[in-house]
Amino acid sequence: MNLAPLDWGIVALILATMVGGVVLSRRGMRSVSDYLAAGRSAGRYLVSVSQGIAALGAITIVGLFEMNYVAGFAMTWWGFTMGVVILLITVSGWVIYRFRQTRSLTLAEFFERRYSRRFRIFAGLLAFVSGVINFGIFPAVGARFFLHFCGLPTEIAVAGFALPTFPLLMAILLGIALYFVFAGGQVAIIMTDFLQGIFANVAFLLIIGYLMLEVDWSQIFTALQGAPETASLINPFKTRHVEDFNLGYFLIGVAGVIYGTMSWQGTQAYNASARSAHEAKMGQALSNWRGLPQTLFLLFVPIVAYTVLHHPDFAPLAQNVETGLAAVGNEAVQSQVRTPLVLVQLLPVGLMGAFAAVMLACFVSTHDTYLHSWGSIFIQDVIMPFRRRPLSRRQHLRLLRLAVLGVALFIFVFSLLFRQSQYIFLFFAITGAIFAGGSGAVIIGGLYWKRGTTAAAWSAMITGSAIAVGGIVVHQIDPDFPINGQMFWGIAMAAASLVYVAVSLLGRATQCDLDALLHRTPPDASPGPPESFAGASPPPAAARGWKALGMGAEFSRGDRILYVATYSWTLVWTLIFIVGTIYNLSHEVADDRWARFWRFYVWVQLGVSALVVIWFAIGGGRDITAMMRRLRTMQRDDRDDGRVRRGAGERPDAREEEA
Repeated sequence: MNLAPLDWGIVALILATMVGGVVLSRRGMRSVSDYLAAGRSAGRYLVSVSQGIAALGAITIVGLFEMNYVAGFAMTWWGFTMGVVILLITVSGWVIYRFRQTRSLTLAEFFERRYSRRFRIFAGLLAFVSGVINFGIFPAVGARFFLHFCGLPTEIAVAGFALPTFPLLMAILLGIALYFVFAGGQVAIIMTDFLQGIFANVAFLLIIGYLMLEVDWSQIFTALQGAPETASLINPFKTRHVEDFNLGYFLIGVAGVIYGTMSWQGTQAYNASARSAHEAKMGQALSNWRGLPQTLFLLFVPIVAYTVLHHPDFAPLAQNVETGLAAVGNEAVQSQVRTPLVLVQLLPVGLMGAFAAVMLACFVSTHDTYLHSWGSIFIQDVIMPFRRRPLSRRQHLRLLRLAVLGVALFIFVFSLLFRQSQYIFLFFAITGAIFAGGSGAVIIGGLYWKRGTTAAAWSAMITGSAIAVGGIVVHQIDPDFPINGQMFWGIAMAAASLVYVAVSLLGRATQCDLDALLHRTPPDASPGPPESFAGASPPPAAARGWKALGMGAEFSRGDRILYVATYSWTLVWTLIFIVGTIYNLSHEVADDRWARFWRFYVWVQLGVSALVVIWFAIGGGRDITAMMRRLRTMQRDDRDDGRVRRGAGERPDAREEEA
């Protein structure tokens, strides 16, 4: 085995800490809304850190290792523009703020309020199918990582029988995630994900620091300069022959961030878990900082791996890695385990255990969150709309847990049987587009356009999913088909948007009452009783002063400081990008100058990341204390279970179906 006793001790300690968090959280889980959305009681730091680690996951780490091994530093340059896009989305509250105002527990519940019950069922089923297929390879990728990184045998003897380790390991890892979901629902998930997120960020910085000592910058850039001239890993202006992860991949991703805000429902519970719309918005703003340690780690480690495999100083280590890869066989799997096998050769005792514990934490955080999300969506948005009478709290929670178990069994079988033929991120793009390809148009149109119709929603969703399913079938028949998963996603987004607008304009003219949907108080209405979990909002006035920068009356001085700091940080890198791009288009810039820039970039990111880890640990600790206090004292309403009842935001039955 590759792990020493000390390493296994670190893994066991982290697992015990996570279980302790579950035990502590169980006292706060008393209702369906607690199970689904942590009682809508989480603060900004708790939401930001927990959602970040839930979205990261062991499979995402492996996928980003794949991508950055191929792309190097070059794609990071184009990513500077993504920072501006994400900043504008977060500070404006794009989609997230309005969705939180609808009070919906799931996205498809909003679809029922905005469009119709039948569309909710269809969208919920489509989200569920898209999600579980996308989720299907998660256990396999995670289990393969642990097999190769920890050096586990391919078979183990049990009662005289030789059992394959791979399915057994998947079952054990899934069992841990199932325990977390069953025990405390979203309350347990959000608390343990926070603990895992803080630990992971600390471990990321320690590993980066060690690798900087082991691999010299001169070795890194000598290795990177050996890449083909038109597929540079240093100079972003010499990358036209980089396959798959190139400028086109990035541009589709930028469009997808805007179009697909909140479309992906793998972490859907976090959309409703914040204690107010403002806290949800602040949590999104904090994500601009929270992700720095993760981003740096996932960029720097595969670049170090590339150096080890391509620099003559590391030839013995490279030979050991190649021997390990030869034993794997499958090319797609080789791509997944290449960087982890390099880390096996580089990391000392202690850091090996720390990284294994990080991967365990990331595996569990993603799996418990996704199991919770897809199981909840199936019950809330596919089963419940058919029932005339509401479920009792006990019945409802039992059904939710049975759905989670069903999802776990499906992904276990899928991971055993599915033949993966492309990079993880390309598989993500095409399977996610089954739902996200059409849902972006439906969400944006539903929240921001009164004219958007139910017929348009059906048409856009069917268009996007049909294109994505076609892409999956094509790649199973011909793995070398020239249009990859990311391109299919881009085609699906464009087609669904055009269809939504065209069908809305060509259909019967109707107007949705957005003020009622968003629970806004009309200007001439008398004040009503306060809401139980989201303050009513008057129609927005013209933006002036701080409001022009996305900061309304609800912002404290600390909130404004955070926003200004976020603006400043993002704009500095944007200016660097603009000036650098203009200069590179008019001058020939040598690779050694790019090498100095990337060294400067890594050191700046490392310093800021260290401050971020301390800052978020303090803020998140306070949020956990406050959340548990609220959960102990708040009054529950068993009617708050995700059913759409007659009231604000629900369209009359006579108008429910247009087509």
